[in-house]
Amino acid sequence: MEVQIRDIDKSNWLACTQLEVSEEQKKTFPCPVVYWIAESKVDPSFAPMAIYDGDLLVGFLVYGLDPDEAEYWLIALLIDRKYQRRGYGRAAIKELIRHLGEQHQCEKLVLGHRADNRAAEALYTSIGFEKIAETNQEVIRSLVF
Repeated sequence: MEVQIRDIDKSNWLACTQLEVSEEQKKTFPCPVVYWIAESKVDPSFAPMAIYDGDLLVGFLVYGLDPDEAEYWLIALLIDRKYQRRGYGRAAIKELIRHLGEQHQCEKLVLGHRADNRAAEALYTSIGFEKIAETNQEVIRSLVF
């Protein structure tokens, strides 16, 4: 596995819009990739990235800088339904952490997930994200690196 995150550009934006989660995941990930690409054009603090294993497009993520808190957030993470349960989510997060450290001198990543999303909870906890807040609908976690 050679997971890399790459910028969205003319060569891959259309392929990224074809990425999909499974039917049961659409409740927790209702926005299609095209939405996130469009929002990043309106909100320049959003950085959409394609997730590749070598030359194979396997997923998509969005990270951004919260200007009020000066913290980087993982806003969205999607592994295409055909490539789930192969370790790509974990590898993509680790690659994002490396990228943020090298490109932005970042030492902390924050994210949120739905309180009932047990798969996300297990993944993020296993990487080392700690719960820092919780609402009725969302758990906020952070990782200092």
